[in-house]
Amino acid sequence: MTFALRLTLAALSAALLLGAAPARAQREGVAVGGNSGFTQLVPAGEIEQASRQQYSKMLQEAAAQKALAPASHPQLQRLRRIAQRVIPHAVAWNPRAKDWQWEVNLIGSNQINAFCMPGGKIAFYTGILDQLKLNDDEVAMIMGHEMAHALREHARERMGKSAATNIGASLLSNLLGLGDLGQTVAGLGVELINLRFGREDESEADLVGMELGARAGFDPRAGITLWQKMAAASKGAPPQWLSTHPAGATRIADMERTLPKVMPLYERARKS
Repeated sequence: MTFALRLTLAALSAALLLGAAPARAQREGVAVGGNSGFTQLVPAGEIEQASRQQYSKMLQEAAAQKALAPASHPQLQRLRRIAQRVIPHAVAWNPRAKDWQWEVNLIGSNQINAFCMPGGKIAFYTGILDQLKLNDDEVAMIMGHEMAHALREHARERMGKSAATNIGASLLSNLLGLGDLGQTVAGLGVELINLRFGREDESEADLVGMELGARAGFDPRAGITLWQKMAAASKGAPPQWLSTHPAGATRIADMERTLPKVMPLYERARKS
């Protein structure tokens, strides 16, 4: 990257941060600040439309391979029961979530993997449930983590950064009127299903996911047992879900530090 382009991106970043949503007031639970200003470079509706299309295609392909669990599948029913408890707490993290058409599906595969695409499109693979023998609290921690990526708009942020890099200096003269930038971003061709996030995004999703689960009445301490199971499963080549996330020891330490902030939420939810 040239010095001029780095300078351009620095100026762009500063301008976007000025227009970003203000940081959240002091609140009970975890504090991770506002969403990145880079999300403003990508229309939310555009990325959510792409998500719906890619998710639908994935389900069609899974159905064609007889890998898509029917509504009567016990594990799918379990996932949807957990989601029904967690989803109501999503809107506090992103007002758009109240209008999302949430979906939860289960795909037959040995992969240890799960994800939530923009717009609330959730999928679990049977491998992560069967191989790790997850209890409901652990499932809720995974689900909350993946939902957090969508709520914090990490994919939208990543696409915004890519757009800024591709467009470069020519964008500076048009900072206050982004014009048809969204159409430019549409051509980036991001595959949302297999999108990988940075360490900071993953750590943030851990904390937000713990809060989501705790508010829904799931024990946030399950995040620790989950990663102990993940560490045991990572002998040899790490599972796909693990390979895109921070090291287990670091993750567990961060979760332990966060427990005092979310345990009161869990205890209150249990009594309600």
